[in-house]
Amino acid sequence: EVQLQASGGGLVQAGGSLRLSCAASGFTFDDYAIGWFRQAPGKEREGLSCIDNNDGSTFYADSVKGRFTISSDNAKNTVYLQMNSLKPEDTAVYYCAADAVGCGLGYDYWGQGTQVTVSS
Repeated sequence: EVQLQASGGGLVQAGGSLRLSCAASGFTFDDYAIGWFRQAPGKEREGLSCIDNNDGSTFYADSVKGRFTISSDNAKNTVYLQMNSLKPEDTAVYYCAADAVGCGLGYDYWGQGTQVTVSS
């Protein structure tokens, strides 16, 4: 059974940091790209970052570039999203997803979300 388990969300003050984790199982982790997304109430889902476990390449949306860092621990089948300098507008439910082809080419599996709330 394929599972993507996102965790690490919580309540943090503006300027603070959180590290999200996406633990994967049920598929060959090394062959997939893992992306992070978020969705705030009343807004469309936004792609934030992706790491391709095939070659280690990473991608970031402009809205998080320089503040968020994606990394992958292939031994643990886990991808992390380190989020620094958080802003109230970062408040959303954060999701991870797995793509067999590459970053942004069609995600095959999705995890449940983890809530991130940034207070001003």
